[in-house]
Amino acid sequence: MMATPETGLVGVAVLLVLLVMGVPIGAALGLVGIVGLTLTIGLEPALIKSGVTAIETLTRYELGTLPLFMLMAHLLFSANASRDLFDAAARLFGHRRGGLAYAAIGGCASFGAINGSSLATTATVGLVALPEMRSRGYAPGFAAGTVAVGGTLGQLIPPSGALIVFGIIAEQSLGKLFAAALVPAALQILFYLVTIAIVVRLRPSAAPASERHEWRARMIGLWRVADLLLLILFVIGGIALGWFSPSEAASIGVGGALLLAARRRQLNRAMLYKAFEETLRTSGMILLVIIGALIFSVFLSVTGLAEAIGADVAGLGLGQTLTLAIVAIILLVLGSMLDGLGLMLLATPILMPVVTGVGLSEIWFGIFLIRTIEIGFVHPPLGLNLYVIHGVAPDIPVSRIFRGVAPYLLADIICLALLILFPALVTALPRWAGL
Repeated sequence: MMATPETGLVGVAVLLVLLVMGVPIGAALGLVGIVGLTLTIGLEPALIKSGVTAIETLTRYELGTLPLFMLMAHLLFSANASRDLFDAAARLFGHRRGGLAYAAIGGCASFGAINGSSLATTATVGLVALPEMRSRGYAPGFAAGTVAVGGTLGQLIPPSGALIVFGIIAEQSLGKLFAAALVPAALQILFYLVTIAIVVRLRPSAAPASERHEWRARMIGLWRVADLLLLILFVIGGIALGWFSPSEAASIGVGGALLLAARRRQLNRAMLYKAFEETLRTSGMILLVIIGALIFSVFLSVTGLAEAIGADVAGLGLGQTLTLAIVAIILLVLGSMLDGLGLMLLATPILMPVVTGVGLSEIWFGIFLIRTIEIGFVHPPLGLNLYVIHGVAPDIPVSRIFRGVAPYLLADIICLALLILFPALVTALPRWAGL
């Protein structure tokens, strides 16, 4: 009797309240989902359905991709990957005005490809890049804002935890998602680099030029990270070209990371123990969140909320572009209040039918959703990356960090508009690769 769209809407409202109150995401999703199913289909069917969902999730073969890529990230982190990547980029571009800002974006992109986490990328590169930039006379707000937005690259560049989680909850091919993310990620990097060029031209004092390294020093810096870059290219390229599946790529990545750590003489029992511990802790948390999200999705499916919203939006007759613009605004507003993973798990079952209803694929929606979530990481009032940077450099006021991010936010909005106007930026590469 209570299986109505209105019941689903009440469930979403209760979930938002719980998240704002600080209840852990997985617990909030699972609690609202089970209670909602109990009210709509009864206690016993709700418990059975929730148990089946949990077991089916934990036994999915492709779920093994997530902890393997996380283990790869922790192993490479222990091999001083982030410091070496930033050092190589700084040697190449540091002599130009704003060169260390370019290097920070390059370091974030490279480490993001290894780590796949926005917050971890921001914290790690921030610890390395911020002191260097500030010691060379960079404006604190500009330096902090650059690292904060660079950290968002960790969500989009494969292999990304966000892409893996979306692929699991939306039941989409991880290979297609990884391939589809490459062009938008490259576009995002390009827009950030152009933004830096514009800012340093308008405000030269924000980023003075540094000393020029000889080509021999540059080659030494590149040689230090050559093995890392080759491993990243092999793993990502192998997936995009169909040489191996994402699960196989993750296994190859872990094996390669072990070899690199051994080659750099960083492989020991303590390092392995820490890498396994961090991988298990993070993977366990994400698995609980995924199970909670799938139970919540079942509840929404029973109430028919997603179908009702899709029908209402289609009935407005707004057309593809305007509909997607409205979806983007909704996601940006929610992204200023919720963390990225919570927003993804809440929005996917509700908004994906709206996007597919106007003729776009689930793969396009996944990239669009993650790209919008990234903006939420640097969007007030929450802006988790900005508070991470503030934790790294507490003497820089949060207000100054927000001002430093403002030019990049404009670039983000333009980039998002291009994805809406030209969906082929997302869909063309998977189609070309035959995925």
